[in-house]
Parts: sequence; structure tokens; C-alpha cells
Amino acid sequence: MEYTSLGNTGLSVSRICLGCLGFGGGKEWMLDADESQAIIDRAIDLGINFFDTANVYSDGGSEETLGEAISDYDRDSLVIATKVFGEMDESNPNARGLSRKAIEQELENSLDRLGVDTIDLYQTHRWDDEAPIEETLRTFDDAVHRGSIRYVGASTTLAYQLAEARRLSEDRGLEPFVSMQNHYNLLYREEEREMLPYCRENGVGVLPWSPLAKGYLARPHEELTDTARGQQNDYTDLYPYLEGNGREINERVQEIAAEKGVTMAQIALAWLLQKDVVDAPVVGTTSVEHLEEAVEALEISLSDSDVAYLEEPYEPLRHTL
Repeated sequence: MEYTSLGNTGLSVSRICLGCLGFGGGKEWMLDADESQAIIDRAIDLGINFFDTANVYSDGGSEETLGEAISDYDRDSLVIATKVFGEMDESNPNARGLSRKAIEQELENSLDRLGVDTIDLYQTHRWDDEAPIEETLRTFDDAVHRGSIRYVGASTTLAYQLAEARRLSEDRGLEPFVSMQNHYNLLYREEEREMLPYCRENGVGVLPWSPLAKGYLARPHEELTDTARGQQNDYTDLYPYLEGNGREINERVQEIAAEKGVTMAQIALAWLLQKDVVDAPVVGTTSVEHLEEAVEALEISLSDSDVAYLEEPYEPLRHTL
């Protein structure tokens, strides 16, 4: 395993972050506790120390499953990240968003489900247009100072929003967002326009979600709906992967994978891992085999011509959050 510092912090994280969306049940393709335990155990065996979840994943089931799975391990050796924003109780309007009340109560719930005293990286899952960003930042700052969280991160926002939040943190002397978990892969590169340059210039860690484009970069186009999850994903409405030259990029990933004798997923991950701005892709998997393949992608080197060949067909896409 390779490790890197998260942005300009001193926090050391594995170059692969295990995404825990698939843990906790609730959908056909999600794993139960025993199946999740096997993957988490293997991840730790492989040197992965970085785990990402969210309060809304399986309505808290993912956090509970992760918490139980790591309970017998040395807590100090692991980096646990979770997120807050989504609705946790439709009957309670304060069980969502980024107000002080919502954050404080959801943070306590996440700590309880995870079975930890401190969350290493606590992230906003989305931007909240209804809560003043200063209120959100002050609440996070208070949580850092009382020891409930160590670092503050953001996910899925616009570049100007991240920049404004960090400027406000600097002006007010508050804990800043140190990382951005954003949508970035070979089929969706709109983040290269503003977000990634901002993160590079300001030392903000980058943790791409959906590095395999919801599985579209892991298999040929013709096999897109061959898996249970693939059948449930509405690619054409939610994500623009099939627009522009997405299919041609998919075919080029197949071609290079065949040339190198590796999987398509490994080529897609290798492309991300060679981007100097990327700290750790958040890789979700429901298979030990696929987890092992993701770690092996660290050993794959793409030439400049390989990268150019993969990137050449890309065309601008509609922006998604």
C-alpha cells in the first residue's frame, strides 16, 4: 500500500479509500454485516487505513456496520470519514441540512453508530443553501475544539462555494475545509476546469467519488446492466456518462486493459492515481476480488501516450452535483 498526506494536513491516508455505501443492506446489491466484515478485514490486511461512509447510507446502517467491523482493531491506526446533510427523518425538518442543530445531533448519532469518540474527517455531503455557511463552519469548529472531529471536509460543491467557505474560515479563524470529495473520473472531467486547479493551488485534498463511473468504466458498454446495481442506476438522467463520446472512452479503456493484461477498472483507477492532485479515490466494492484489483492498480503505470489516448475523445458535459 502507498500512503499520502491528505491535502496540506499531516494526516496520512492510504492511496485507496474504501467507500462503504454498499454496506448495511437495504438494496439487492448491498452487503449484510458478515459480507461487509470480510471486505473490511481484507482492506485492512492490504494496508487500507481510510474508510468513508455517510449518515444517510442505508439510513445509518453503513455507519453501524463499519463501526462493528472495526471494533476489534486499533482505532488509532484507522482514518474514519463520514458525511452529514441528507435527510435522516422525514418527520423532522431539523434532521437534515447543515444548521447547528442538524449538525450537532447528527454528529452525535454518527459517533454512536460508529462506536468511536472522534471522527477523523467530517464532511458536508452537499452544500446547504438554507443554512448560512458561517453557522456551519462555526459548528464544525466547535466540534473540532471539543474533540468530536479532527478535520473538516466538503463533498460535491461548486468551486466558488469551496473558495468562499475557506476564505470565511481564514477571516474568522475557524477550521477550514481540508478536503474535497468530488465527482471525477475518465467519463466526467468537468472538475478539471475550476475545482481541481483551486485544490492544487490551495493544498486541499481530493477524494474522487465514483472513480469507476458507477461501474461503467469497469465493464464493456454492452454489459452495462449485467449487474444488480447496474440495473438500478439511471445513468442517462443522473449522470452524463453516455453523452458525448462516453462509449468511445469505454472502448479505449477496454483496449488498453487488454494490451496490459489487466481489468478495465484497474486502468480507470490507474488514470486517477496518476493525477498529482488526487490523494485517494473513494472505491466502493462489494467483492474482495474487486478490492484486491483496486489495490493492484497502484502498480500500473500508464505512459503519456496511454493517458492522451484515454483522454482525447472527451467532450464537455453538463455539470452535475
